[in-house]
Formats: sequence, structure tokens, C-alpha cells
Amino acid sequence: GLHTWLRVYGCDLLSDGSVRGSSRRAYDGRDFISFDLGSGRFVAADNGAEITRRRWEQEGVAERRTNYLKDVCPEWLQKYVGYGQKELERK
Repeated sequence: GLHTWLRVYGCDLLSDGSVRGSSRRAYDGRDFISFDLGSGRFVAADNGAEITRRRWEQEGVAERRTNYLKDVCPEWLQKYVGYGQKELERK
């Protein structure tokens, strides 16, 4: 049958210059696994996700996710906010 795999990533640039990031995944409409940026670890929602958590931590996925949420995502966010400001100033 058909299954769904949802990925939701995001970041916030806070007024003090720090970054808050989140990364969550769901399978068939149920929470599956999330990433805690503070600890740099994945959090499994159930025993099935625990297998994925262990594999991703062994494969270094946590380091890549940390890099994305702390560096790449905020850089892109600043870029696109800048584009939006320029567009608003033109009107």
C-alpha cells in the first residue's frame, strides 16, 4: 500500500543572534523521529524508530543535521528575508 514520510526542518534567528532549529519526521501521520539540536541527538518516538536512531547516529547523520540547522538554514533564512525586504522596498 501507500505510505507517507514527512520531513519538517526549520530554523529561527533570535534577536540575540542565536539560532533555534528543529527537525522532525513522521511516518504515516505519526511522529517517528526528531532531532534535539541542543544535545545533538536524535529522539525516537517508538521502538521502530529506535533502529533508525541508532543507524543515523553511527553514520554521522547527527553532525550533518547540526551543521544544517546551525549554519546552512540560518544563512538561507537571512538571504531570503533580505530578498523579501528588497521586494517590499520597491513597492
